[in-house]
Amino acid sequence: MTNNERWLLPDGMEELLPAQAEQIEFLRRSILKLYQRWGYRYVLTPLVEHFDSLIVGAGNDMGQHTFKLVDEMTGRLLGVRADITPQVSRIDAHRLQQDGPSRLCYAGPVLLTRPRELGGSRNPMQIGAELYGHAGIESDIEILELMLTSLHKASLKNVHLDLGHVGIFKSLVSHFGLDETIEKQLFDALQRKASPELAQILVGQKDKHCIAAFHALLELHGDETVFAAAREKLSGISDAVLTAVTELENIYRGLIKRHANIAVHIDLAELRGYRYHTGVVFAAYVPGYWQAIAQGGRYDEVGKVFGRARPATGYSMDLRAICQLLEDFVNDTNPIFAPAMQDEALEATIHTLRESGECVIRELPSQLGQRAGAVQAGCQRILVQKNNQWLVEELES
Repeated sequence: MTNNERWLLPDGMEELLPAQAEQIEFLRRSILKLYQRWGYRYVLTPLVEHFDSLIVGAGNDMGQHTFKLVDEMTGRLLGVRADITPQVSRIDAHRLQQDGPSRLCYAGPVLLTRPRELGGSRNPMQIGAELYGHAGIESDIEILELMLTSLHKASLKNVHLDLGHVGIFKSLVSHFGLDETIEKQLFDALQRKASPELAQILVGQKDKHCIAAFHALLELHGDETVFAAAREKLSGISDAVLTAVTELENIYRGLIKRHANIAVHIDLAELRGYRYHTGVVFAAYVPGYWQAIAQGGRYDEVGKVFGRARPATGYSMDLRAICQLLEDFVNDTNPIFAPAMQDEALEATIHTLRESGECVIRELPSQLGQRAGAVQAGCQRILVQKNNQWLVEELES
């Protein structure tokens, strides 16, 4: 690498300038305060830990996104976290060991070997909330409501919610005894809404109900009328299928009682995080960003590998992506400019102002590099000495 190239960053890695960094930090603090008001406790997880622990329950996809390195102290394979959720699950299962529900939240950078979408970031700033220890739809509704409230807190408008339930697909696969290869092929075709390909995969199935059921999943999307249509088209197959449909409908109806104006799209072929989730799955979209801006769902089996399986539901979002959709951040600190003088009264005034929450920028000696004045430093106020007192005055425009 030449000297002219040393300032370059790897593809997908970004540094944030003051306005961007301040906006993300302001949003991070605001959302964490929101979580705190809802009873969610903040946890910090390590950036690096054992590779096997980081990919728990997430399947091969997370393993492919995780940077690997060898611990020189032990020779064990380590990973740089690509998702904080498994780490929080470990904390609940192994460290806290609560009997009742526990509410945890987190915020921090993650690192991906490749971006999740074309041109995307490889170092997102992930923030999210998880609710452990409750298997009812009430906890799913709470998490959904918290996610929508967080997006509102971030000033995002026209949020659209996609809502699905992986239990419907899983129950169909189990009921018809489909092997893992067919299951994977069906999953891929449903995600791409590829009807001809779906038909080709099912051509060898002798049970006409099996063929009809999976084709029905492609059609079962839209508004709340989907639920009645699902009961009609999927009736008589399996009690577990209809139970999942009813559960999803109850979650939907519970949510719109609290967020009546939210636009919701029901999609029974929505299988986001299929290998990871066990029940309801959801994703939030906003105009101007083609990927989900926030996503989550129920994942009841993750804690098992840490010695304690607990019901779990949660969501996460990327603060970097959110800030890309917001207006430019305006720093409203309105700093005060202090002259470069050695004066005890001036020192005391600066200290008092800073302790009270004011931002004070000190002028530095001009002979050693200070060239700019108050305006160039972004100050509209200045400390001036009058009658042996240091007073804050507005600069004349």
